[in-house]
Amino acid sequence: MNITQPELLQIGSVFFNNNTIFAPLAGISNLPLRLLAKEAGCGLVCSEMISSNGLVYKSKKTEELAQSSLEEKPFSVQIFGSDPQIMAEAARIVEATGADIIDINFGCSVKKVIKTGAGAALMKDQDKTAAIISAVKKAINIPLTIKIRSGWDKSGDQALLIAQIAQDCGVDAIAIHPRSASQGFSGNADWSIIAKIKKKLTIPIIGNGDICTPFDAVKMQKETGCDFIMIGRAAIGNPLLFTQTISFLNGNETIDLNISRHFEIIRKYLKTSVKYFGEKQACFMMRSRLCWFIKGFTNSSKFRKSINHISSEAEALKLIRDYQNFLEKQP
Repeated sequence: MNITQPELLQIGSVFFNNNTIFAPLAGISNLPLRLLAKEAGCGLVCSEMISSNGLVYKSKKTEELAQSSLEEKPFSVQIFGSDPQIMAEAARIVEATGADIIDINFGCSVKKVIKTGAGAALMKDQDKTAAIISAVKKAINIPLTIKIRSGWDKSGDQALLIAQIAQDCGVDAIAIHPRSASQGFSGNADWSIIAKIKKKLTIPIIGNGDICTPFDAVKMQKETGCDFIMIGRAAIGNPLLFTQTISFLNGNETIDLNISRHFEIIRKYLKTSVKYFGEKQACFMMRSRLCWFIKGFTNSSKFRKSINHISSEAEALKLIRDYQNFLEKQP
């Protein structure tokens, strides 16, 4: 069932050593988490969704979302908005910060984004879609990608149409999450839509949706012919999923994980967060985010309660160490 990856992988002028991508996840895929994914071997990491208005009007909070590091290159920044000229200016700003790829969000179905005419709302407006893509493409010299859903119904007809418009406007690759806007993350992703778009277009296609194991990645590539595999929610608390997936895609056995290695990653996530956000903010974030890494573990509820009020790195490290010792003593 394994697939040996091709020797040459690229999107526009950017080359990759494997075809795995860490999906842009709003409120989640910040720099420390992306660095973990990159260290685990991920071919391309993406920022969380960033407001084009916030970039153009110099919102400090928005600018922080675009924070990057040389260690995570190649790096893609995803922007969203509904005004072609503002999107173009935001893209120029992002390129100037050193991003390797710019991605436009056509898939977010959150109400506050939809009501501004951005995200998945653009899949209803072909003219504005073409205008935004064309404006951004003309404004930058780095590759441009877009991420879409199947559309506003399950047929995938809107996805096929938008994908063709995007290719005609010069987009270098398209990521498809084949759920409708109304589905959100419920139900199953319809991979047949990815296959249809792959057959219709000539640019690289990125498959996304329901990749939870290395076996899913191979299955998607076999069923759809997609060029890249985008992994999202399943990698949030388990970045080593990229290591396992790359190994399996290359025809090797999946790599066994152990408690010691997993908890070393948790500690690294904490320390990197402290480095980039400061101890106070990082500890506040860790009260909820450390739980991502222990989902399904024995007595995880007790650990979740213990970190609810952490206020220092030392305190967090002690609780992490204590929980690791507890797990290592279990049968």
